[in-house]
Amino acid sequence: MKIQPYVDKLNNSSEFKNFQKKYNDAFMVAGFFILDLEMGNNLHQIDYYIPSKKKIAAFTLDKRVSMQILDLLNDKIPEKLDIKTKIDLDQIRGILEEEMKNRNITEDIKKIIAVIQKVENKNVWNLNCILSGMGILSAHVEDESRSVLKMEKKSLMDIMKKVPVEELKRQMAPQQAQQEAPAGEETNKMQMPIQVQAESAEPEQIKQKIKKLEELETEIEKEKDELEKEISEKQAKQAAKSVAKKIPKGKSSSKKKNLKN
Repeated sequence: MKIQPYVDKLNNSSEFKNFQKKYNDAFMVAGFFILDLEMGNNLHQIDYYIPSKKKIAAFTLDKRVSMQILDLLNDKIPEKLDIKTKIDLDQIRGILEEEMKNRNITEDIKKIIAVIQKVENKNVWNLNCILSGMGILSAHVEDESRSVLKMEKKSLMDIMKKVPVEELKRQMAPQQAQQEAPAGEETNKMQMPIQVQAESAEPEQIKQKIKKLEELETEIEKEKDELEKEISEKQAKQAAKSVAKKIPKGKSSSKKKNLKN
């Protein structure tokens, strides 16, 4: 499963061509993908930043091309992304499973939420996976080297303990309603723009959604800061190794002799 066919689909769509005419200053900042390894309910989305509006245009590319204009949750300008990645979507699972074996993580991956972004001029995959056995796996993978910069496993029960029961009920209510609705009604609801759904929601529900989005943005910023720190440390180590290789062995031995004298 490669990303390029979805990029081509976006570039050839009338929705994107009209978007470019209206916002010629926009540039790509992220790819967002859901890889459902059980049910096959995958999602492919590419995001563009509009500097003149300080907003994000999210293009969903499954079946038909659709666009939503979303607000930024902070004033930080995203970095421009080159979507020509070294890692294809169908390779992500293998990279994760290999590192999981090294860390003695034996659960199976059920679903992968993958986000590709530019961090300190490097393409980095931010991966969150749902595992068998009620586990959540988080990982950062550098695209160029395919190296796993970070991997952490959490228990879903630990995460649920931090969420109030009433909030869980609110989150489950829309899913239950979709399961009870006829197939046609469910499809129409899924295709309805976010803005339309928000208008029909209760004020309290809107407040809760905004609060959850703010909390999510805070967590993402923390992860991004940690990731930037990891990349900086890795670059420093690589620079130190390259300097050490450049020092001739003769000079180092002569220095030792002078010290002995």
